Amino acid sequence: MSSHAATAGHIDHHHDATTSTGIPNKKLFMWAFLASDCMFFGSLIATHLIYRLHPPAGSPDPRDLFSIELTSGSTFILLMSSLLMALAVNAIQKGNVATTRKMLLGTIIFGLIFLGGQVYEFNHFVKVGGLTLSNSVFGSTFYTLTGTHGTHVAIGVLWLVLMYIRTFKPTDDSNGQGWIAKGALHFLAFAGAVVVGMYTLLALVHAYEEGHGLAYYFSHHFISFGGTIALIGALIWFARSPGPVDFGEANAIDVESMGLYWHFVDIVWIVIFPVVYLLEYIVLP
Repeated sequence: MSSHAATAGHIDHHHDATTSTGIPNKKLFMWAFLASDCMFFGSLIATHLIYRLHPPAGSPDPRDLFSIELTSGSTFILLMSSLLMALAVNAIQKGNVATTRKMLLGTIIFGLIFLGGQVYEFNHFVKVGGLTLSNSVFGSTFYTLTGTHGTHVAIGVLWLVLMYIRTFKPTDDSNGQGWIAKGALHFLAFAGAVVVGMYTLLALVHAYEEGHGLAYYFSHHFISFGGTIALIGALIWFARSPGPVDFGEANAIDVESMGLYWHFVDIVWIVIFPVVYLLEYIVLP
């Protein structure tokens, strides 16, 4: 604890004002939000289980749709993202901004891989399995539960991207609004790279599944592939060292609050994966 914090008695180690409970405001807010979200996911999981234990006649067999190998891989990736998030929190608590950026970027990439797997899975279920949100109770509960979780992951990735860009705010912004304009362009480059990159990657997977070669792929998706490379180049340019930045140990509570959210999302998936996927092979008919 800093000397100022020890003297003041109401400022914690990470420079965040505390409540009467001794818990920082931001952390208490996040815990309260996660508690309410926990009950929300609990109701979705319970609803799915009730309908799976008493399936209506004509319900599809999920074992004909699921790919446990794909979902297990996505689960592993999401768990590893939690490790990177914890390392990011540890790094910023030590004031190591460079390592914090690397760990945040790794968490973003792993989160995007998980989302890409979910998009591929949903697309496969609809086009191959014929499972939609409205044609069966299983489809309704499955898409509502896993889609809500995916939305939480997407929100987490958005938060991570904004925090990553925030780490580049210069200490001396002599151009006034220059940092805001540059940050907005940085975000647009990130968003473009994510959208175009995910489209390009899924197109490559689709071409592979259809038995097409790389020549066919590049002849149909050269523009998106080139756009992805250009946008990644733009991100590398934005990531150049801007000199002293207005981001450090004082922002640790912000990164820590974001880490709480990300770990919660991962823990929810650790519950969803066995309940929705693995139980189909163990208990349910």
